[in-house]
Amino acid sequence: MTLLFPFLLIWQAVGAPPAKVTASVRRIFGAEATTSPLAAGTDTVLRVARADTLLGFALVRAVKGKDQPITFLVAIDTADRLKDIDILVYREPYGGEVAYEAWRRQFRGKSAQDTLEVGRQIRSISGATISVNAVTLGVRRALQDLTTWHKNGAIK
Repeated sequence: MTLLFPFLLIWQAVGAPPAKVTASVRRIFGAEATTSPLAAGTDTVLRVARADTLLGFALVRAVKGKDQPITFLVAIDTADRLKDIDILVYREPYGGEVAYEAWRRQFRGKSAQDTLEVGRQIRSISGATISVNAVTLGVRRALQDLTTWHKNGAIK
């Protein structure tokens, strides 16, 4: 069963609607995925499991686009590889292409050791330069934090 409590904390912290977080976790990890909250510093990390099997972790954060926040989710597997990212709330009038599956797909399988540089490992999008750079930086930081917390035993 998915707990509503951690989603309410996430909603208050970064403006991610609980239903979108739930849908994103289920899309990435499967319909049978359940979550439980873990505190990691000031963040709430979602521990994702199916029955007694740990599937990975998810973290919701926000970055500033041109004028508005972009709320996104980063999900990693148990080997600290990025499973996927999801744009939960995009508030800018332009640049929404960062939410497209074709752009998000390039993050899959990356690790904290990958540079995730726009123009090298990550494609830019004409007309969405600020959003591309902001989301890429946010994903890189979230991936690094999740990996560090997992390796240090702060999340397990």
